[in-house]
Amino acid sequence: MTTLTFMASNDTVAPSYPPSAAFSEQANASAALYDEAEADRLAFWTTQAERLSWAKPFTEVLDWSEAPFAKWFPDGKLNVAYNCVDRHVEAGNGDRVAIHWVGEPVDDERTITYAQLKDEVSKAANALTELGLVAGDRVAIYMPMVPEAIVAMLACARLGAMHSVVFAGYSATALKARIEDAEAKLVITTDGQFRRGKAASLKEAVDEAVKESDSVEHILVVRRTGIDVEWTEGRDLWWHDVVDRASTDHTPEAFDSEHPLFLLYTSGTTGKPKGILHTTGGYLTQSSYTHFNVFDVKPETDVYWCTADIGWVTGHTYIVYGPLSNGVTQVVYEGTPTSPTEHRHFEIIEKCGVTIYYTAPTLVRTFMKLGRQIAAEHDLSSLRLLGSVGEPINPEAWRWYRTVFGADETPIVDTWWQTETGSIMISPLPGVTDAKPGSAMTPLPGISAMIVDDDGNKLEPGTDHGEQASGYLVLDKPWPSMLRGIWGDPERFKETYWSRFAEQGWYFAGDGARYGKDGEIWVLGRIDDVMNISGHRISTAEVESALVGHSGVAEAAVVGATDEQTGQAICAFVILKASAHGGAETMVEELRAEVAKEISPIARPREIHVVPELPKTRSGKIMRRLLRDVAEGRELGDTSTLVDPSVFEAIRASK
Repeated sequence: MTTLTFMASNDTVAPSYPPSAAFSEQANASAALYDEAEADRLAFWTTQAERLSWAKPFTEVLDWSEAPFAKWFPDGKLNVAYNCVDRHVEAGNGDRVAIHWVGEPVDDERTITYAQLKDEVSKAANALTELGLVAGDRVAIYMPMVPEAIVAMLACARLGAMHSVVFAGYSATALKARIEDAEAKLVITTDGQFRRGKAASLKEAVDEAVKESDSVEHILVVRRTGIDVEWTEGRDLWWHDVVDRASTDHTPEAFDSEHPLFLLYTSGTTGKPKGILHTTGGYLTQSSYTHFNVFDVKPETDVYWCTADIGWVTGHTYIVYGPLSNGVTQVVYEGTPTSPTEHRHFEIIEKCGVTIYYTAPTLVRTFMKLGRQIAAEHDLSSLRLLGSVGEPINPEAWRWYRTVFGADETPIVDTWWQTETGSIMISPLPGVTDAKPGSAMTPLPGISAMIVDDDGNKLEPGTDHGEQASGYLVLDKPWPSMLRGIWGDPERFKETYWSRFAEQGWYFAGDGARYGKDGEIWVLGRIDDVMNISGHRISTAEVESALVGHSGVAEAAVVGATDEQTGQAICAFVILKASAHGGAETMVEELRAEVAKEISPIARPREIHVVPELPKTRSGKIMRRLLRDVAEGRELGDTSTLVDPSVFEAIRASK
């Protein structure tokens, strides 16, 4: 039997942060939710599904007879757009603000009520029908964070057409691959987008992407920036010409619960893109349930802000479908966090009275680097809940986030999930859980996850000290918002997600994890982000956490580089805070000692490079693969998804 073994850091014995009595008293979710799910899991999911409006009620909850292809609520029918818009208007909440939209240019703002959103979605649905779109067709959406992007997604859902949203920072090549794989019939885009005060073309990339397309019939273009664009008569259409003149009268059709809702292509893959398929009833059930309980939303009073882009699954689930299904008022921001100044996010929180703020650890660390004095200039007292999404948040960033944004009182929900899971799987419940900085804690009620070794044996909670057994994070029971396959490639779906523990029938998430002493889960990142140092398996996440735990470090990335003596050696790249004392050489020695002390002498980095920036994709992920190329002296691989490929010149100069 083989077990991954990681050296334990002091993070696992960090003090816990219980919710205040006042928060628990008003919380949507209580501990009874766990008891209810444990007593009868399928009855529990029935209750959650009944929060939605079903045109035809379901009588069957789960059909798992053709595993791993699940069918949830298979004999029920509903319309996703109706659940996100119409029913709130019918309930008398049409005047409630659905979206406070903030554009990147200062003072470029729009407020959209649920009644107005219903009209816009209905007009768009009528316009798309006029263009020949029918249920089952695919639509590529390549847009910045403008309201029309959300309207376009909901209009597709209303018609039963599948949307494939492609992040507007992707290249024409990446867009082309996704259009071709989905055989999209329509592309919806904008003339351009604003980034750091400048207008950049998007239509140009679409023209390039569809040049050889056999499937695309029309390109529907929103005028956003006013820049000149090339135009193909008959194929290209302005949104204001087609949608604005359409009728606001539209009756949504109910679709089978398993009717496909959207495709979302995972980023960072090589070769053929991987289109993750999500369907209707199960996805909306879990999206709505998790949004309501994890974020403790009060639709009548909260102002919610998820800072993600709709090009990622976080934007799908926690900007579009989760919040709108719950009738919540939310902020949608078009621009970058530091444009035109580093105060922008804090200004928006203050101006809009944001109560719930959901962002990525990368952004938290960016704010840490800028310093707490910027946040201190703003009134953040409206915030009552904070959230973290993406890679595991390191404890130092968690504590800084709580202190600076939340006055050391606001609960933090550290959420673990994936494009493939559709919605949150592991997270604290903010009125119930005693949270530990850096841990996503335990599976949500209704979700079953565990950590196992190579042979599928469940590991047990660890101890306060010494080496801790770590292994593979698996999901051992189906869940409503689970992916239903990879578009056009069922064998790849089975091989990618279900082959590792095929005998047991478990989904393998690809992440390593360990149990803390109280049974909480510490996600360690991708299994391939584990270094083998003289036979000791050490996760890059643990070393990064130890480095960022030093008061002088703003951000860190760690990779394993080939080493003749030890098999692999640890190479670290760090960004220092402006307040860091001493020179780079002094800091490097301090940091090597810090890692040895926090984890083990075995984990002492061979190299630490002080750099001005780290290479990041447009979704904020650090490209460790490219850092590995640098550490081993190879030619760089594909840098097309990076925000700033020139950052490598500065990194090389630091070596």
